[in-house]
Amino acid sequence: QVQLVESGGGLVQPGGSLRLSCAASGSIFRIGAMGWYRQVPGKQRQLVATIASGGSTNYADSVKGRFTISRDNAKNTVYLQMNSLKPEDAAVYTCNAYVVPTPGDYLRAYWGQGTQVTVSS
Repeated sequence: QVQLVESGGGLVQPGGSLRLSCAASGSIFRIGAMGWYRQVPGKQRQLVATIASGGSTNYADSVKGRFTISRDNAKNTVYLQMNSLKPEDAAVYTCNAYVVPTPGDYLRAYWGQGTQVTVSS
């Protein structure tokens, strides 16, 4: 079993910053790409940012220049630094990781439970 646990969500004023963390634990042989997604009620889940195991990153156009994704491979953790937050950034943010649980196993996608980010004055 692999678990992803997010932390760092909360309420922030427009223009403020938050840092989300997502730690993977359990049976982990290797972690590939990790990423953050967000969803608001009534809309489809949207990719926010991804980071490959080697460190290359990809961002949604709406967050480029404001959000930074990073990872600590020693801690099996991915981070999302969110700056200059806007009301439209408010959503449930969920982390994702592609994990090989044991040697010889397949790469599988795992998801966290989500953390709420509210941007409001």
